[in-house]
Amino acid sequence: MAKPSWLKLNPSTGSGNGTIANSADAHTGRTARTGTVTVTGVGVSTPSTYKVTQSPKSEFASFDNGSEMSAPKTEGTVTVEGKTNSSKLTFAWAGSVTDVTLPAKYSANGTQTNNAATITGDPGATAEFPFSIELEFPKNDTIEEVVRTLKVTANGGQAAQIAIKQAAGDATLSVSPTEITIPQSGSAVSVNVTSNTSWTAA
Repeated sequence: MAKPSWLKLNPSTGSGNGTIANSADAHTGRTARTGTVTVTGVGVSTPSTYKVTQSPKSEFASFDNGSEMSAPKTEGTVTVEGKTNSSKLTFAWAGSVTDVTLPAKYSANGTQTNNAATITGDPGATAEFPFSIELEFPKNDTIEEVVRTLKVTANGGQAAQIAIKQAAGDATLSVSPTEITIPQSGSAVSVNVTSNTSWTAA
């Protein structure tokens, strides 16, 4: 039985008494991985074996940008990326967000997956993998930064949040009509101001 490819032996050969150091790269899957090493000797008819188990990484989900990222003021797609080793991810808005609908699907290890559904093939059992979700943002018509916070929850309840800060929109101002006549009596005639910022008439 061959040793697993992830296991490194040093040395892998020797003579007489010796010690074998067993090591591996960090294991990012959420289940332990095991393998068997077979040691054979010249003139020895029955080889000796030992079992090796590498501890798993705790289940997690995290966003690549940490706890916040920026988005442009324009309308368009905002892609949020992260990594996980979970078997299922659930996306939700933290707080009240009414102008951006969460999509029904996201990408898990390159495969389109339904939000809150079990991920096909459970790639996180053996290694962490990337995920991404595409959000359709409206144009920011205000002169204030708009912050929407996205939450992702792993199957085991582990959660991460990211604040997506959409840049402030442009200040706008217009008047209608652009020409009026006040009657001889001097009574008021209205002009409508349409703006998203403070204004002064002088």
